[in-house]
Amino acid sequence: MKVTIIGSGYVGLVTGACLAELGNDVFCLDVDEKKIALLNAGGVPIYEPGLQEIIQRNRAAGRLTFSTDVAASVEHADVQFIAVGTPPDEDGSADLKYVLAAARNIGRHMTGFKVVVDKSTVPVGTGDRVAAVIREELAARGLEDLQYSVVSNPEFLKEGAAVEDFMRPDRIVLGCGADAAGRHAQATMRQLYAPFNRNHERTFYMDVRSAEFTKYAANSMLATRISFMNELANLADEVGADIELVRLGIGSDPRIGYSFLYAGAATAVPVSRRMCRR
Repeated sequence: MKVTIIGSGYVGLVTGACLAELGNDVFCLDVDEKKIALLNAGGVPIYEPGLQEIIQRNRAAGRLTFSTDVAASVEHADVQFIAVGTPPDEDGSADLKYVLAAARNIGRHMTGFKVVVDKSTVPVGTGDRVAAVIREELAARGLEDLQYSVVSNPEFLKEGAAVEDFMRPDRIVLGCGADAAGRHAQATMRQLYAPFNRNHERTFYMDVRSAEFTKYAANSMLATRISFMNELANLADEVGADIELVRLGIGSDPRIGYSFLYAGAATAVPVSRRMCRR
């Protein structure tokens, strides 16, 4: 399949390289000319185990292209992944200007059906905003009848294990619309992710808002575990207990488990009203 990845940062680069490794024809777009020049020269702007080898192998095979050409990126594929940054705004909410700019460019250049996939971590309701921006651009071109569908496909990648996480996912979350365009998009994404579901189904299908919420809920659950362990560590110091032994004792309970049960800095996004865009 042909796939476009908008944004060649951490998530976009790993996603694009791994999809190319699966045999897809991937076009990676970025507005940063220096980053694209580095990638085309054989360099990689981030370090992730195994990533450079995958990029080199698939560039040599002609399955991976890096460019700053927006029009060419939209023309390349019916599946358009948006994997740009969502830095915190002044009030702490996610700044969606890059996401919406990517959606606007798709609307300005598309000439046929597009599946627009939100891969970035975005607040609940972003899919509606992306769809509205595309609709505005199509209306400005007099192409109101041109079809598209916005899909939420949040990433669950850990730094240092991102390639492994992508190639051997424990789950794939896909939020799709219930209309005809949404069903078409779901079928397209099912085909794209078919290699991951050969042994057993790893994909969870749901509506767009539920998929967006799932990402924030997962981040918050993991942050809560770390924060709770930090509080237990402080309390253990006060009463003279060994928090490592306590961790082993409670982690042996299968309802709790050992994952994310170490005291340390919580970096995941906290739950707040800012995650919802009504």
